[in-house]
Amino acid sequence: MLKNKKEKLSADASVQKQLRLWPGVVIVLLQWLMRFVVPAFVPDAAVAGVFGGLLGGLAVMVWWAFFSRAPRAERWGAIVLMILALLVTSRFLHISIATGMMGLVFVVYAIPGLSLAFVVWALVSRRLSKGVRRATMVATILIACAVWTLVQTGGFDTDGKHDFAWRWAETPEERLLAQAEDESMTLPAAPVPMEIELETNADWPGFRGAKRDGIMRGVRIKTDWSASPPVELWRRPIGPAWSSFAVRGKLFYTQEQRGDHEVVSCYTLSTGEAVWRHRDPARFWESNAGAGPRGTPTLSKGRVYSLGGTGILNALDARDGSVLWSRNAASDAEIKIPTWGLSSSPLVVDDLVIVAVVGKLVAYDRATGDPRWFGPDGGDGYSSPHLLTINEVAQILLMSKAGAISVAPTDGSMLWEHAWPGGTRIVQPALCGPGALLLSAGDGKGARRIAVAQGSDGWKVEERWSSVKLKPYFNDFVVHDGHVYGLNSRSLVCIDVEDGQRAWKGARYGGQLILLPDQDLLLLLSEKGELALVKASSDQFTELARFPAIKGKTWNHPVLVNDVLLVRNAQEMAVFRLPLLDSLTSVSMSR
Repeated sequence: MLKNKKEKLSADASVQKQLRLWPGVVIVLLQWLMRFVVPAFVPDAAVAGVFGGLLGGLAVMVWWAFFSRAPRAERWGAIVLMILALLVTSRFLHISIATGMMGLVFVVYAIPGLSLAFVVWALVSRRLSKGVRRATMVATILIACAVWTLVQTGGFDTDGKHDFAWRWAETPEERLLAQAEDESMTLPAAPVPMEIELETNADWPGFRGAKRDGIMRGVRIKTDWSASPPVELWRRPIGPAWSSFAVRGKLFYTQEQRGDHEVVSCYTLSTGEAVWRHRDPARFWESNAGAGPRGTPTLSKGRVYSLGGTGILNALDARDGSVLWSRNAASDAEIKIPTWGLSSSPLVVDDLVIVAVVGKLVAYDRATGDPRWFGPDGGDGYSSPHLLTINEVAQILLMSKAGAISVAPTDGSMLWEHAWPGGTRIVQPALCGPGALLLSAGDGKGARRIAVAQGSDGWKVEERWSSVKLKPYFNDFVVHDGHVYGLNSRSLVCIDVEDGQRAWKGARYGGQLILLPDQDLLLLLSEKGELALVKASSDQFTELARFPAIKGKTWNHPVLVNDVLLVRNAQEMAVFRLPLLDSLTSVSMSR
């Protein structure tokens, strides 16, 4: 009996001496290098890193099955167990992991982790007996997969990195709801200046300002923030949403998610105290960006117009939030809610309220809410309708998967179109000269300049150039003095409008920006919640100042009204007073 045991141990030792482990070590090192190290230094390699991680997992299986020299039962038993463990684990994941990046989060993160754990097991177990070795192999595979049932994600950033947390950890929204349990969702209307009833022009009427171009004219601020930094007036938690702000006098408006209710909120500019909240029983959520509305409310003549993530279009009284009319734009347009929800900000043109329902324009009567016209369907799109005047003709431009379409505001009839099939288009177009438009390809694939002109035989559209030197995704760009300033992933770039050539590439910010043309200045709110001042000059990249503003992933557009800066993300909002040059007067926010 003792002899048989010695022979068995000798056989086990002989097998382990023959194991070929170095290919597995090399594969995992290359896999992790491609999946995590290279993308950290080369952001454009993120997609290649994902494929590198998946291919590395396949290579580990091939090595173990055909080149490891392990016993046959261990070779094929490990591969079958890996596949089964991944499949079974996927049924018990938190919804944010199971559906993240269209269901790929678990796969793209679990496979590199499983590969590393398995190769480490193969190294440390090579001197163990067969029984112990196989038992630890099973445990290693199961634990490497099962650990993913314990985590959740708050979504990813521009570089595709996820914000992981324990499954049982409270989200910022849950903490906000716990703090506000005793707060009534229907608040009494605070005293509001009567001039809002006669309002013709808001200070910042909605998404990216009056012309949706992200430009604030007539403001000059001090740029030495070490001597005169922004002064925080207040900060408050807020429900998740990627909305920005609309500002009128002493009040501002935004959208947020609070539990099972989609909320349009009115706050005082001086303190951030809630004036009123209108709520609808709706909740849009997707794992990549989280919960909440995507659009920004629009102010016009004493009314607030808002479009929620599921298609609820409201016309509210700006004084107290009472409902004047409400529609479901998705139902009216017979459109299915897309992956990232309805992301349009309403546009008011004369007696119409126009929204983009995915890639289809819908116009409503401003007074009654009755549908007036429906535009052509351009497929998926997350851009907002844009009012432009070309050749003295007012027109509504919309970007969608099909390209760009322009329609007449009065009846939605097609004026011209530019076919440019592409990916997920989010950012706004921009005028960059008489009849010249700058468009985004979507999905970070580049930009294009086109020339639009009206002749005797109708409208003519010609491409001037296409370039990957500017690759906006959801980060809007601005045009100033013959150059375009925008973000490639997180990196700020300056592009020549005439030929599409890049003048310079600067630091990495992500987030959104505002142009102060009177001062040749860019004000950026980075993805990490930092404020930065950069010269809007084509000569070279020059950062003048940087200042921490808010915490957490920040994709929302900032708003600047004279010297008052409003910022927010999905967790908190804050208001700062920027240092003005002595010749200007600051905004009064006295109650």
